[in-house]
Amino acid sequence: MNPIRTIRRLAWILAVLVTGTLAFAAAASATVATLPPPDPGPAGVVPTPAIQTVATGGMPGWQITLIAAGAALLAATVAVLLDRVRTGRRMTAPTA
Repeated sequence: MNPIRTIRRLAWILAVLVTGTLAFAAAASATVATLPPPDPGPAGVVPTPAIQTVATGGMPGWQITLIAAGAALLAATVAVLLDRVRTGRRMTAPTA
């Protein structure tokens, strides 16, 4: 086996492992972050927390469906075009 190919394969594996580790570390730090409990008041009673809306809005379902359908059509179009290019470049056997 070619040593360059081996080195390239090892570099690719190392890059994938490092990327996965960094993604895992970034996600883990966000999930571990919590707020400390509130300090008890002068009477020792913990006040009830105020309820706040964290996220509002969002994307309606029909827009998500439209985006997914557009992506599927684009992928199918690209696949058909690539298949036609590949078929056009095939060498045909000369006939006798």
